Amino acid sequence: QVQLVESGGGVVQPGRSLRVSCVGSGRTFSAYAVGWFRQAPGKEREFLAVMSWTGTTLYYADSVKGRFTISTDNAKNTVYLQMNSLKPEDTAIYSCAADLRLRRLLLKESDYWGQGTQVTVSS
Repeated sequence: QVQLVESGGGVVQPGRSLRVSCVGSGRTFSAYAVGWFRQAPGKEREFLAVMSWTGTTLYYADSVKGRFTISTDNAKNTVYLQMNSLKPEDTAIYSCAADLRLRRLLLKESDYWGQGTQVTVSS
């Protein structure tokens, strides 16, 4: 069993940066792909970024490419999402997921999800 816990959300002004974190426990993550997703009120879950734990495979959604960066810290079993140049439309609940197959994450499917952390971009 894998448990994922996100943190780091909050209220931030447009144009500023924020980093959210996702700590995994229960298993070592060297075999897992990890990804970040978000869901705004009344909208479907949106894929943002996914990477293999080794970092050899990496994908971003066009909507965040160049602004968001996914990274991992193996020693801390943690995956990060660095978000720069935030916009009001980035307001959503941000969730991480882990799966043995990266392709499933690209399809927004996973056996393991965190509970999410709220990010609000507002002046």
